[in-house]
Amino acid sequence: MRRAPALALLLAACGTQPQPAQDTPGAKLEAAAVQAGLVIDPATASLVGSWALDTDRLCVLPAERDTFRIGALIDYGEGQGCAASGSARRRGDRVAVTFGACRFDATFDGDRIVFPAELPAACDRFCTGRASLAALTVTHLSTATSEAETLRTPSGRALCHDGE
Repeated sequence: MRRAPALALLLAACGTQPQPAQDTPGAKLEAAAVQAGLVIDPATASLVGSWALDTDRLCVLPAERDTFRIGALIDYGEGQGCAASGSARRRGDRVAVTFGACRFDATFDGDRIVFPAELPAACDRFCTGRASLAALTVTHLSTATSEAETLRTPSGRALCHDGE
């Protein structure tokens, strides 16, 4: 008979509804940090500019309406690297990237852009040697379009140019 109250309490706990994402302590802390200016608000942060981390580079320039020109460069030297140009569209905390037939959604947190760890096979054509665009991670260096326009492949081709 002593098990009945414990079982009733356990069953009652199973019926509790999960908190909506915005009501969790982590979400409240994140909102307070954004409001205080300690964390960049991804909803209002700009994609435009130069992005980099180590030898990985990314340029993003405005194109038409809600589309951007995007270019990615990975240069590990000695035939190991990637260079891709294309377009991008922002979808909240995602960036829909299109490099020809290579299409995927990158994550965007306002200060970082991260490509997925697994990409379509069509993305391989932009790389040589053992290099890959997979898991490319860059942080925002500058919002200047003039800096983003300077990103070039080792052969001198501009990665964020018109017509791509």
